[in-house]
Amino acid sequence: MLFNLIRRYVIMAVAIPLAAFGARKLSDAVEARRGPSRGTRMLRKGADTLQGRFGRQKKQRRFSFGR
Repeated sequence: MLFNLIRRYVIMAVAIPLAAFGARKLSDAVEARRGPSRGTRMLRKGADTLQGRFGRQKKQRRFSFGR
């Protein structure tokens, strides 16, 4: 049971951000070679979705005093 919990944590902490990074890098490489297309846009959008869902969350400020 503990092993399954550790495995799940490792997947969430390491594999998913790496997959998002790889998809974004692939999208950049294909766009540099062939130009923007629907496929590259979907790759980037998928990477952003993964990063937003499983990645580090941004802290929301309640008030913006001093900025």
